[in-house]
Amino acid sequence: MAALRVAIAGASGRMGRMLVEAVMAADDMVLAGALDVAGSPNLGQDPAGFLGKTSGVAITADLRAGLAQADVLIDFTRPEGTLAHLAACRERGVKAVIGTTGFNDAQKAQVAEHAGHIAIVMAPNMSVGVNVVLKLLDTAARALSQGFDIEIVEAHHRHKVDAPSGTALAMGEVVASALGRDLRQCAVYGREGVTGERDPSTIGFATIRGGDIVGDHTVLFAGTGERIEITHKSSSRATYAQGSLRAARFLAGKPSGLYGMNDVLGI
Repeated sequence: MAALRVAIAGASGRMGRMLVEAVMAADDMVLAGALDVAGSPNLGQDPAGFLGKTSGVAITADLRAGLAQADVLIDFTRPEGTLAHLAACRERGVKAVIGTTGFNDAQKAQVAEHAGHIAIVMAPNMSVGVNVVLKLLDTAARALSQGFDIEIVEAHHRHKVDAPSGTALAMGEVVASALGRDLRQCAVYGREGVTGERDPSTIGFATIRGGDIVGDHTVLFAGTGERIEITHKSSSRATYAQGSLRAARFLAGKPSGLYGMNDVLGI
């Protein structure tokens, strides 16, 4: 079976380099393209150079050139950049794995429209563990629907630009759906001053930013005399990279459609 040809968006960034390393180490994949923004000092360089290896491709800002040899693009960048990348993927018939977060509803609709033409896996978190936690949260929320207050706490590194994290919001969506609520109506994203007693129908969010925290998420179910905490902690971006490669392999046989990590993992 021919190796899956993978292009990486944001190849010079922290997550991009982790993805490059993972693809280079995979027996069934080859690095077929590497993208970065115009003006990046890394343009023209080998994306695997930081590993002391040669990939045979150069980092480029030219989308057509970067995608010319690719079967699938893995993208952990910004919403605007990802949408531009998807348009280029659609033009060339390249599939896409999207780990980008911070999309608004209109942007999500654009992703869905592209998925009518190419196969896309889109998830706020590519970690296998996180996606198992999302299934656990559905079960927990249904069982703890009465008498428990629900709070979601997330922590990330100082460079993260969106808050709450896409993973925290996904957790909130799962919990709200299990409870028959609309997260847009019941979410509380900040508290200050005299707020009054907690509304039991709400789902609270707390955000921490600092240092080099890769990603910690806790959903707290606080009842009378007891509390349950479901927590996932990432110590390395490698978990996101491995999940992304798993998603890329899943797309190999898919002509079009919008998929999530539940589809990839079969859960």
